[in-house]
Amino acid sequence: MNSGKVFLGVLAGVAAGALLGVLFAPEKGSDTRKKISRKEEDLVDGLKDKFNDFLEGISEKYEKVKDEVSDYAKKAEAKVNEMKKEERTAKL
Repeated sequence: MNSGKVFLGVLAGVAAGALLGVLFAPEKGSDTRKKISRKEEDLVDGLKDKFNDFLEGISEKYEKVKDEVSDYAKKAEAKVNEMKKEERTAKL
């Protein structure tokens, strides 16, 4: 079977499916388009909400890590100052 016949068979199947879909559609096209549009809006809103939640989670984690690093830096600075003080005391 050559690819031309396969392509024509697929094309005929798609056309037949579209025709049957239109013939047996339970609602008018305008109603269907409105439903599709509403579903699309719901999907977009859901994605926006999930993205905002993701960004909020990342921001919270960033702040937590920033605070931990800041605390670590303060402790390290205090330890360095303590060691310098001990060194000065040992030299005397």
